[in-house]
Amino acid sequence: MATNCERWYAVHVRSRSEKAVEYRLRARGLTTFLPLATEVHRWSDRRKTIEVPLFACYLFVRLDTNHGNRLKVLNVDGVLSLVGACGRGIPIPDPEIDAVRTLVSQNVPWSPHSFPAIGARVRILGGALDGVEGVLLSRDRGETLVLSVEALQRSLAVRVAGYQVEVLPDNPKSFEPMRVPSHSAFPGLTDHGSPRDQFVE
Repeated sequence: MATNCERWYAVHVRSRSEKAVEYRLRARGLTTFLPLATEVHRWSDRRKTIEVPLFACYLFVRLDTNHGNRLKVLNVDGVLSLVGACGRGIPIPDPEIDAVRTLVSQNVPWSPHSFPAIGARVRILGGALDGVEGVLLSRDRGETLVLSVEALQRSLAVRVAGYQVEVLPDNPKSFEPMRVPSHSAFPGLTDHGSPRDQFVE
């Protein structure tokens, strides 16, 4: 039964054992999340579509990290550690997991992205990605939203042209380095970082 003390944690596992470890964790009654991506493998005579882990060697588990629960995870064959200082695990905010879950469940193109250092944290308004939060960047003159899992220092990038976005209040990251005095790269944002009633195009 879920409790208010339960949080998401990243679990570091042996290479190519992500699915097996998730099965073993679920068999112990734990709530897990293993985001998967679809890849097409081609050979000379055939091709096959397979699902592979989005973050190789990692999956997520939701639990209250008391000593007994940590042992329940760490004693599973294939688990190397909980991600965090001294193997105790760093809680991952629910919005980060929700954003990844939404992205993999929708048929939208994405790509791996380097973990961002600067940028405006925004929320998408409407459409298939409604409510997803991330860091808005510009790449190749297109608008890109970067979704990050802080504990893993891993990020995904998805094009947000056609979506309306709003800058989040109390933004922990400064929008200042991304301002362009007269020709903003983000038509959906004013020069002061506040949303306008128009879409990113």
